[in-house]
Amino acid sequence: MLPLVLLIVLGIAVIASGVLENVDALHLVKGEGSLLAFVDSHPILSRLAFTVALAVAIATGVPGTIVLVLAGGLLFGTVEGTLFGSVALVAGSLVLYGAGRHAFSAGTRQPPAFAERLRDRYRRHPVRHTFALRFVPIVPLGAMTLALAWLGCPPLLFIAATWLGGTVSIAVESAIGAGLADTLGQGPVTASTLANARLLVPLAVFVVIATLPSLVKAWQDRHRD
Repeated sequence: MLPLVLLIVLGIAVIASGVLENVDALHLVKGEGSLLAFVDSHPILSRLAFTVALAVAIATGVPGTIVLVLAGGLLFGTVEGTLFGSVALVAGSLVLYGAGRHAFSAGTRQPPAFAERLRDRYRRHPVRHTFALRFVPIVPLGAMTLALAWLGCPPLLFIAATWLGGTVSIAVESAIGAGLADTLGQGPVTASTLANARLLVPLAVFVVIATLPSLVKAWQDRHRD
């Protein structure tokens, strides 16, 4: 249990430090100028710092990862934001997944019957269930990672599903951040400046991704009846 406990303690320490109080969209917008200046002055360090910070946030399960991804799009653009965000996603998720697998494989007690039923149902269709879980953006990423570790998801399948499913969401969120950068570059933020395609299109895609699992489930239930 030690690796998983250490990650949890690290996450609690980050939250208790108060550093997350400044991790929100308002502070991101206010600090855009100074952040861009830092990126221009330290192009390699800034990208490395972003990737490491996002990976640590994902590995510890602390809130605010979506703001970090938006910041990546705002500071580095859609392509670079997606690239570095995807690397951080896989790295951070693998750390948490490995700690979860190590913790859940310990001990010799027989799990409850309902747990065995869930695992047995997962083992019948691991690929389908893994990708379905990874494409549900409304569920916290850390909770979903630990759930897959508990279900016994194979490492290669976990990496593939995490990279594909997570990168789609990161690409959309990075595009929103890049669109926000364009909006801020047009001067004072008004209703007209917010109504631009660079911002509205990825927002619409994000809404579709968020509601898609519910729509698919409703369609399946309707045809099953």
